[in-house]
Amino acid sequence: MKHALTALAAVAIAGAGVLTAASPGVAAAPARPKPTVVLVHGAFEDASAWAPVTRRLLAEHYPVVAPAVPLRGIAADVASLQGILDAVPGPKILVGHSYGGLLISELASRTADVRALVYAAAFIPEAGETAGQLNAQFPGSLIGPSTTHTVGPELFVNAASYPSLFAAELPALDTAVAAAGQRPILAAAFDEKTTATAPAGIRKYALVATRDQAIPPAAERFEARRAHASITEVDSPHAIASAAPGAVVDVIHRATR
Repeated sequence: MKHALTALAAVAIAGAGVLTAASPGVAAAPARPKPTVVLVHGAFEDASAWAPVTRRLLAEHYPVVAPAVPLRGIAADVASLQGILDAVPGPKILVGHSYGGLLISELASRTADVRALVYAAAFIPEAGETAGQLNAQFPGSLIGPSTTHTVGPELFVNAASYPSLFAAELPALDTAVAAAGQRPILAAAFDEKTTATAPAGIRKYALVATRDQAIPPAAERFEARRAHASITEVDSPHAIASAAPGAVVDVIHRATR
């Protein structure tokens, strides 16, 4: 009889535990921490180009890092960003715009805990390719001698050409501010070969800006399909983070899942 009562008591205690765990007001298991979203800007801009996306992600409590890219060429820029990424603990989502796509592809092959890559109107290279080569394989880019100029080894976009290349219908004053504060890139960077293809085991997402006049939309589609990326087409100019921040954040949400 004593053993039977002991067994019944054990069952009652176990049942009480189950009921308690399922009772209203009891906290559920803590949610998995969100990955850090690393936003890598492209040529002729700085991290402020990501501001509309950064604000939305921070409001959703994502950890965000938007580093300043030196724009000194692929090898130099990757070396600079590598130290920043190595200091970020836990899983990471790398998001690249334009030239930044070259950099996140290289970084993905040498950085731990990269869970996904998001290419936002960006190059998606394979090893041995250059930005200039990728941009010339389809018609439609306005980048050239008539829209850019050099100061020593550095390449700038002409202020008058900045709206058509990047911004389309975005507010004229905002575009003028971006043009005035643009970051030049070494002209030689466009002829520097990549050394790595993004690993096949990392999930990839691509936003194709259908009104892009810096990188031809056909090039963005071709590279995304070749990389087996999930493709989202967006009615946007090249400055997709400013023109369609909601679309960019939606794809980042998919990447984090």
